[in-house]
Amino acid sequence: MITIISGTNRQNSVSAKVAHLYQSLLTQHQVESNIIDLADLPKDFVYTALYENNGKNPEFNIFLEKLRSSDKYVFIIPEYNGSFPGALKAFIDGMEYPNSFQNKKCALVGISSGMQGAGLALSHMTDIFNYLGMNVLALKPKLARIESNFDGEEVTDTLYSELLEEQVKKLLEF
Repeated sequence: MITIISGTNRQNSVSAKVAHLYQSLLTQHQVESNIIDLADLPKDFVYTALYENNGKNPEFNIFLEKLRSSDKYVFIIPEYNGSFPGALKAFIDGMEYPNSFQNKKCALVGISSGMQGAGLALSHMTDIFNYLGMNVLALKPKLARIESNFDGEEVTDTLYSELLEEQVKKLLEF
């Protein structure tokens, strides 16, 4: 089982749409997956599920269980202010430390409206996952100018499509 995380709590986000696209790519390879959309997190999880409250919020625990059921993850990471969304960092802080991600594997996909493709966000996230003991796949597609290269269902840029397909194959071999 692979869990795909849409890395923002923004409603109706492009990240969530890309997560569904990624899930369809995995389905084409007969791989079972589920999606965690951070927009579905409990509104108060930062106060009721982190630190001393870890494991005490039943709504947030549903997300913990989805993560526990996976050995591999795909994080769709939008660029926010030169890095990734704070909601994603808070979500990671809500996981059991250090066991949630230790010795597991993940792939990262960056998306941005600008020209960077969330390159800095992917770098920051790689550092965090390395600290947590998770193995990060080296191929990290950076989907820049996402609104011009994604119609809400399909990537319209040939290179981006090829990079995503290559990443899926590498993730399955990883």
